[in-house]
Amino acid sequence: MFTSSSRAALAVSAALVFLAPPAGAQLQQPEVTITTEKVAEGVYVLFGQGGNIGVSVGDDGVFVIDDQFAPLTPKIQAALAELHPEPARFVLNTHWHFDHTGGNENFGNAGAVIIAHDNVRARMSVPQMMEFFERAVPASPPGALPVVTFNDSASFHMNGDEIRAIHVARAHTDGDVIVHFRKANVLHAGDTYFNGKYPFIDLDSGGSIAGLLGAIDAMLALADAETRIIPGHGPVSGRADLEAYRKMLVETTTRVRTLRAEGKTADEVVASVPNADYDATWGTSFINGERYVRMLFALMEKE
Repeated sequence: MFTSSSRAALAVSAALVFLAPPAGAQLQQPEVTITTEKVAEGVYVLFGQGGNIGVSVGDDGVFVIDDQFAPLTPKIQAALAELHPEPARFVLNTHWHFDHTGGNENFGNAGAVIIAHDNVRARMSVPQMMEFFERAVPASPPGALPVVTFNDSASFHMNGDEIRAIHVARAHTDGDVIVHFRKANVLHAGDTYFNGKYPFIDLDSGGSIAGLLGAIDAMLALADAETRIIPGHGPVSGRADLEAYRKMLVETTTRVRTLRAEGKTADEVVASVPNADYDATWGTSFINGERYVRMLFALMEKE
């Protein structure tokens, strides 16, 4: 039987469908499959419905980054059991969005310690409104809230590695962390990086264009040509893909900013299709070319 968090996830999954697969995918449908990819020795990524899950396994147990939607917890736990016989010791949330924290209560009830940035617990504790999608998100149940929070960074010395969670201010949200596996040379970017897709920058949760660029630059400073990077959404990539993402972000935001400075309205900027050369490739997800421009325009108005 699912916990109260599971029932809440089912209730809000429609409200957060922009972070889940399109075409009417239902969280309770058996077709949702969890797949596993090895990223480095002892480091894996699980793909399912929602944010990509990072995993470290070894002699010290199981460390999990994000946990998707609550109804998927049994499938996620089954996939983890294929990697290590013990249940997760720690679950680190990269930010508050429900497709990354929906399994918190289930994992907590199974013995995991839930950890996140201070702002993640603060936002999960009360209802949130995402105006860009006209979505109201209810407060999470107490059992889903992180029980350990931190401000700037936290380090976990596990499985022969130092796993460092680093807060990046006002990026995708105001509670984002990027996660660096120092020995394994792996980064988990959370939703500061959508591989091959336009980003979603959550203005209502404190996100900003400058902050997102800062997060990307922080990751590039940690990465070399061999670094494997797990995005919040999309396939595992490397430094060159992250550089292309940064280039896209700089060029597209510069175009919108220039048109706005000329006095054009949001509708006029949309009509001019300033990023047509990028839209066909980067605008194929829930943020298409028009939505991306409107999001950037709204963010610039609040700068």
